[in-house]
Amino acid sequence: MLGIRWGRQLARFALGCVALGLVALALARAPQDGDTVALSQLPREAQQVMQLIRQGGPFPYEKDGTVFFNRERLLPPAKRGYYREYTVPTPGLPHRGQRRIVCGGWTPTVPEACYYTADHYASFRRIVP
Repeated sequence: MLGIRWGRQLARFALGCVALGLVALALARAPQDGDTVALSQLPREAQQVMQLIRQGGPFPYEKDGTVFFNRERLLPPAKRGYYREYTVPTPGLPHRGQRRIVCGGWTPTVPEACYYTADHYASFRRIVP
């Protein structure tokens, strides 16, 4: 009886440690205050996409403006539908490439925060004016 009780407590402790570890990992990978990029430092194509976002389009790719689910959990947590993704064209590529802008906010033309990724969601930098 005593062994079963200790086993359950040890299992709960282990699960708690795993949960804390996952939270720490997500926070460590999320964009920090220093992970920013000025809009003027982004590629010209990204600056043009930001203009299109603010004017509501038109966007050249069908996926532009669709919900970004943040499956990588690299952006701050938010309710479904908060984030939207947009393609940043790469000159010379015949496909969408890896560059994206992801904006958060409930009004797409007035985003609360936008993030740039050059590596298809492996990392993000917050775009600042």
